[in-house]
Amino acid sequence: MFLFPHLTWLLFSLFFLLFTPSLSFSFIFNGFKTLNPHNITVNGAAHITPLGILELTNDTSRLMGHGFYPDLIRFKDSTTKQPISFSTSFVFAIMSDNKNTGGHGLTFIVSPTTEFVGAQPNQYLGILNVTNNGNTSNHLLAVEFDTVQDLEFFDINENHVGVNINAMSSKYSTKAGYFIDGNSTKQDLDLKSGKKIQAWVDYDASKSQLNVTLSLSSQKPNTPILSIPLNLEPVFQNLMYVGFSASTGRLASSHYILGWSFNTSGKAQSFNLKNLPSLPNAKKNHKAFMIGVSIATLLAFVIIVILGVVLIKKKKNKDEIEEWELDVGPHRYSYKELKRATKGFREEELLGCGGYGSVYKGVLSNSPNSKTPVAVKRISNESKHGMHAFVSEISTIGRLRHRNLVQLLGWCRKRDDLLLVYEFMANGSLDKYIYDDPIITLNWEQRFKIIKDVARGLLYLHEEWQQTVLHRDIKAGNVLLDSELTGRLGDFGLAKLVEHGSNTSTTKVVGTLGYLAPELTRTGKPTTNSDVFAFGALLLEVVCGRRPTEPKALPEELILVDWVWDKWTKGAVFEVVDKRLKGEFDEAEVLVVVKLGLMCSSNAPSARPHMREIVKYLDGEVALPENLAPPCDGSEMGGYGIEFEDYVHSYPSSSGLDNVSNTSVRTEGEYVEC
Repeated sequence: MFLFPHLTWLLFSLFFLLFTPSLSFSFIFNGFKTLNPHNITVNGAAHITPLGILELTNDTSRLMGHGFYPDLIRFKDSTTKQPISFSTSFVFAIMSDNKNTGGHGLTFIVSPTTEFVGAQPNQYLGILNVTNNGNTSNHLLAVEFDTVQDLEFFDINENHVGVNINAMSSKYSTKAGYFIDGNSTKQDLDLKSGKKIQAWVDYDASKSQLNVTLSLSSQKPNTPILSIPLNLEPVFQNLMYVGFSASTGRLASSHYILGWSFNTSGKAQSFNLKNLPSLPNAKKNHKAFMIGVSIATLLAFVIIVILGVVLIKKKKNKDEIEEWELDVGPHRYSYKELKRATKGFREEELLGCGGYGSVYKGVLSNSPNSKTPVAVKRISNESKHGMHAFVSEISTIGRLRHRNLVQLLGWCRKRDDLLLVYEFMANGSLDKYIYDDPIITLNWEQRFKIIKDVARGLLYLHEEWQQTVLHRDIKAGNVLLDSELTGRLGDFGLAKLVEHGSNTSTTKVVGTLGYLAPELTRTGKPTTNSDVFAFGALLLEVVCGRRPTEPKALPEELILVDWVWDKWTKGAVFEVVDKRLKGEFDEAEVLVVVKLGLMCSSNAPSARPHMREIVKYLDGEVALPENLAPPCDGSEMGGYGIEFEDYVHSYPSSSGLDNVSNTSVRTEGEYVEC
C-alpha cells in the first residue's frame, strides 16, 4: 500500500534532476598531464606539454593561444535571469628571456564562445580586434594580467591586473601585487618573474562585487588587490564558457597555466604550489639560447667572409628602416608577409586604383586558426609626393582610434614599394552606391546613418584628439563602408596636424574640385572650416545622388549647391532628392540634411557650423536656425585659376566625367574601380 507514493516521489525526483538546471557546478585540474583530449579545448598556439602544463604561448612573436573548459556552464539563474556567483583559482607563470621586457599577457575569460574569429595578438591578447573592441554584443568578462603598457587602452603601467568588460580598456585596474595577512602594506609582484603565481577571482552576485587576489604562496590572503562593484547581468548570457587566452607581440613571453579549479556553489579550491608540475628551467633555456646565438653569429661571420658579394646584393632587397619609422605608432609588416597575404599582388585581388597606386585585398595569418582580411594600399614612390602621402598617412591615421575612421593596422617600405595595411572594408566606398548605376541603392535610413557616422568621425579629428587633424579631402570616394554599412572616413594622405586653436602654415591648395572651400583659392591655408565646407558638399551629394559638379547636366543644375539653393528658395526642396529612393524617405530628416548642407556651403567660413554643432543638429538635440542665408556665389565654386601642386590629375575615366570638372590634386579613393 506504500509502494505507489514512494514510486511517485522517486519519479518526481528523477524528473527534477533531469530537467531542472543546477546552479552547482565545479571542477579541478591539478596539472593537466593525465587529461584525455576531451577534458580541455585548446586552439591557436596553445597545447598541453609533456610536463602537464597548459602552455598558451611560447617565446615566438605575435602568437595567441586559448585553453577552455569544453562544456558550457550556467551563469544565470534560469528562473530569475540574474547572474550567479562563481569562484575560480588558478596558478600561472609568465616567463621571458629578458626580465625587463615581455609581452603581452594573459587573461581569465568568461565568454559565449571559444572561437575568437578575427582576434588579434599583441595588445588585443587574442580575444578582440580593432573592429569589435568595445561592442556590447561581445558579452565578455576578462581579468587581464598585462605585462605591456598600451597607451591606446590607457594602461596604468607595464605590470598590472585589470578587469575588462567587452573591451581591452580595463574598467578597473591596479598595479600587480599581494597582501600578507596582518600587514596592510601591498607587496609588489612582477608578473613576468617566471615564478608560480596563484590567482583567485571571486564574484558575489548578491552583492554585485568582484574580488581579485594574488599570492606567491599556497595560502589565499584575506585582502584582495581588487575589490570592485560590478553588475554582470547585462554581460552574462545563460550559458557561457570559461578559460584563458594569451598573446605575444614584437616582444614575447611564455604563458603557462599549471592548475585550475572552478566552483559555482562555494569557494574554489586553492592549490599547494609544491604539488603542481615544475616549470621549464628558464636559466638552462637562456644558456642554450646564448650558445645558439654565439654559434649562429660565428657562422654568419664565416658566411659574410665567404659570400660577401652575394650578401651585399641581398641587402639591397631587404626592407629599409629609417629613423623616423621607429617613432610612428602602427605595426611594421615585412614585405614578404604582405606579398604572401595578397598572393603576390595578383590582379584578381585588386580592389581598386587611386592617384598614388592600387589597393589589394589580403589575408594575414595571425596563427593557424586565425586569419584577418585586410586592404593593402601599394603606393608608387616615383616622386617625392608619393613618399609625402605615405609618411603623412602613417603619422596621422596610425595614431587615431575611432569607430568611424578606417583603422591603419601597419605599413611596410621596401625600396620603391610603399605599402599601407588597413582594416578590410567589405562594402567598399560610398560613391559606388550613390552615383551613376549602383549595384545596390542605399535607402534613406542607411544614408542618414552614414552621414552621422562621418560627422562623428570628423568631430573626433577636429576636437577630440590630442591635436586637430585637418583631413583636406572629404568626399564620397573617401568614405568607406564596413560589413554593417557603418560609415568610416579614410584616406589621410593629405591630412595635416595642428595644435588646437592654431593655424597651419601650409599655403598649397590640395583636395578635390567641388569640395574646395572658396577661401582656399585666396589663402591656401586649410582650416576646420574648409573641412566643414567639403562635408557640406558630401551631405548634398548623398541626398541628391550626384556629384558636386555635373558638366553634362542642364546649365541651372551644373553646380549642385546652386541647384539645391534654387529649389530651397522655391519651396521645392524634395525635388532634389535622389530619384532612386522612389519617394521613400523621412521628409524631416531630408530637410535637416539639405539645410545643414547649405549652411556648411556658405561662402563665409565663419558662417559655417562647427562639427560639434553639426552632430547635435543631426542627432536632433538642437533645432536648426530658422533663417538661411544664400550659401555662396556659384562663380566661386570651382576656383580653376589657382596654382595647384605639380601632381594634379583627374578622376578615373570610368566615372564618365570631363576631366576639367573633376580635377583633383590627389584622389586616392581606396575602392574606386580601375
